[in-house]
Amino acid sequence: LGVAVVGSLVFSVATGFSGLLAGRVLCGAGVSACLMAPLTGYRRWFEPTTQMRANSWMLMTGSLGMVASTLPVQWALPLVGWRPLFWGLAALIAVSMVVIAVWVPGWAAAGQGGADSSAGRRDAPPPEAPGYAVVWGHAYFQRLAPLGFFVYGGMVAMQTLWAGPWMQRVAGYTPLESATGLFWINVSMLCTFWTWGMVNPWLLRKGLGPDRLMAAGLPFSLLILLAIIVAGPRAGGGTWALFCVSCTFVSLSQPAVGMAFSQALAGRALSAYNLVIFAGVFVVQWGIGLAVDAFAAMGLGTVPSFQAAMGLFLACNVSAYAWFMLRGRRHNVLQTSAP
Repeated sequence: LGVAVVGSLVFSVATGFSGLLAGRVLCGAGVSACLMAPLTGYRRWFEPTTQMRANSWMLMTGSLGMVASTLPVQWALPLVGWRPLFWGLAALIAVSMVVIAVWVPGWAAAGQGGADSSAGRRDAPPPEAPGYAVVWGHAYFQRLAPLGFFVYGGMVAMQTLWAGPWMQRVAGYTPLESATGLFWINVSMLCTFWTWGMVNPWLLRKGLGPDRLMAAGLPFSLLILLAIIVAGPRAGGGTWALFCVSCTFVSLSQPAVGMAFSQALAGRALSAYNLVIFAGVFVVQWGIGLAVDAFAAMGLGTVPSFQAAMGLFLACNVSAYAWFMLRGRRHNVLQTSAP
């Protein structure tokens, strides 16, 4: 996080692209552990049902930052400019560092206590296995990887980038209307992750683990994305909020990956899976832009270009879901239920 503080300050004083790029890289490097580290901690500290709840509520708190980056930033920019916003961000990250240092508990050595006593794992590699090869070669990891890349990464790409241009260039929103739409998208995500945290323990006690929930829920996101493509200009912020909410089933895959491995390997497994997710975010963000430009160069108008690009994105999501359903329907990671 100290690197992220430096990155925010570098970004705030940048005078050109190279400075902005350096600041952005430092920010990304600094916060890169902020998703993996708590997931690894939950794997060591909590039982399976609590791990699922903790993951959802961590994503809920992350949505607070997404909410703050929409309308509040839109309102603050004319008053203070963008540079002081990054000074404030650096200060908040520094406060977070202090809070983590003071309050977050340590953990026992791998294999001592934690969730292994009650979490059913099948085909998990031995704790002493070196490197990442055993993670990448794990059947369950391979089954989830396309979902993480296209569905999870695509959800983040839509939430953080492409929902806004769609609202402005396809649906005809003004910048303020687009910021308002993004605000409500992120509020919807916040409420959804809170709900997941509330219901996950009950669902697991009923035998509804991550695999079953993703299998049943993700088709809704595919249908909603298809509806967005067909609706075109009639699909605005509310429809995109519904799409992002329906994609949150895939968030269950993160703790599921962690619980498919021993405590000693959970950190590596989660790091590898997060790499898959954020590689997907980059590729989808970049790829949709390329596709929109390519279709425009072929003579399509703005709206058809966006629709065609989203059609390619939908095809990738359908393929990822088909891979998940067809490859090794062998188990639901959570075989035991909480008392």
